[in-house]
Amino acid sequence: MARREARPADALAVNEAREALARDLVAAARRVRRHAHAPYSRFRVGAAVVDELGRIHVGCNVENASYGLTICAERGAVMAAVAGGARAIHGVAVVTGTRPPGSPCGACRQVLAELAGDTTPVWLAAPTGRAVERSVGALIPEAFRLGARLGRARGPGGRRQPQEARKS
Repeated sequence: MARREARPADALAVNEAREALARDLVAAARRVRRHAHAPYSRFRVGAAVVDELGRIHVGCNVENASYGLTICAERGAVMAAVAGGARAIHGVAVVTGTRPPGSPCGACRQVLAELAGDTTPVWLAAPTGRAVERSVGALIPEAFRLGARLGRARGPGGRRQPQEARKS
């Protein structure tokens, strides 16, 4: 079968789908940001991730008087995704109250790298206005991935592939 050449209309459709995903994720992150529990820093954050099935999962930061127990919005969204059955993250949005928009902390970047590939888009946004696009790989270059260190085959999002999927 002959390989089909990409047409400009195909690229336009892909771009429109990507923009729609960005809008949906940023809107979900903006909505959940209102639920953040940030009585100490007053720095409210909302995050949304989309999984391999196209489901959107959200999280907001939850501060604690014992600061080390605070949960960031991005990690909350990833945990909600995993609890909902997700095995990979295909897009991320983070909304903060700052301009330029804030970026995930180092711990959140590492957690995102566990389930997302280097090219997974990350949209950073303020409460209003356009989002800035980055990628997981740009936020955490050379992320630590244990499977690669142990010589295990990994699929998208860093999940271990079944034995039969590794045979080529």
